[in-house]
Amino acid sequence: MRGFIDKKRFKGFLKDGMSIAVGGFLTNGTPEKLIDLVVESNVKNLTIICNDGGYEDKGVGKLIVNNQVKKLIASHIGTNPYVGQLMAENKLEVELVPQGTLAERLRSFGAGLGGVLTPTGLDTIVEIGKKIVEVQGKKYLLEEPLGADMALIGGAIADNYGNLQYSQTMRNFNPVMATAAELVIVEPYRMKEELHPEHIITPYPFVDYILVGEDDE
Repeated sequence: MRGFIDKKRFKGFLKDGMSIAVGGFLTNGTPEKLIDLVVESNVKNLTIICNDGGYEDKGVGKLIVNNQVKKLIASHIGTNPYVGQLMAENKLEVELVPQGTLAERLRSFGAGLGGVLTPTGLDTIVEIGKKIVEVQGKKYLLEEPLGADMALIGGAIADNYGNLQYSQTMRNFNPVMATAAELVIVEPYRMKEELHPEHIITPYPFVDYILVGEDDE
């Protein structure tokens, strides 16, 4: 870990057109403070990678409602009607990815792999434009690695070294997101001086900064 940052320094990392991976599942484990700071920065033309489109007033949905997102890569958008509206009006590019495939594409990026072979999506619109590979007589889609310029991680119990444990189901997409970005910033659920080694899910080398503010210990 490089250290702790405040809100002002975090905003300094934000740029128009960047890609941001956001942890969470239907806003459970989503870093709401970090998302609010992105909203305040008013950066534009973002590519957001997330499990879903959030809600209109929660999660990445706040960025979409604020018209800051050019492209959304997610597994489903049903909880945010505004995403569907923008998609129908050709004002937002939406790439829908099967949930397991989304996780594996992120994992592939983090592991330095060339992609993952999966039968999910064969003979559907998912396969359009993708390479089909045959292995032992069976066909698979080659799903390429997916990474981002920045990952925003929530639901984490962090220690002073930058190691992360996660609070129950807030673990969801956060650990894999933390491996799939050039810059990883964590909004801790709470802080501890030190975590037990066997409880650590995301070790400190994956973490760049932890957000602290006036209301944090």
